[in-house]
Amino acid sequence: MTESSKKMALAAYRALDEKKGSEIRVIDISNVSVIADYFVIATGNSSSQVNALVDSVEEKMHKAGFSLRQKEGRAGGSWVLLDYNDIIVHIFDKENRSFYNLEHVWSDGQAVDPETLE
Repeated sequence: MTESSKKMALAAYRALDEKKGSEIRVIDISNVSVIADYFVIATGNSSSQVNALVDSVEEKMHKAGFSLRQKEGRAGGSWVLLDYNDIIVHIFDKENRSFYNLEHVWSDGQAVDPETLE
């Protein structure tokens, strides 16, 4: 885990929080997976809010100098994955957040208080 990945996770968290994403969670997966250091997970209350959250994360991360490697989803606004190499941002609608339950799937990861990322 690097200082860069901490800064990325914090920037994504703040972008989601700024647009009123709900149930925002940061999970440190660096000790259980090589795919990333952090997952940042949030819920939007509608497909339009999911899209607004995605736009906010993309804008803030770009302004901070972080490059988006890959983006999956968007069309239905039900689950969008933003891959920034060291962090992966998952933005769900309520139904899909509950269905996929990433916090349970990745329960070997460590929940992180975003304030500790500064």
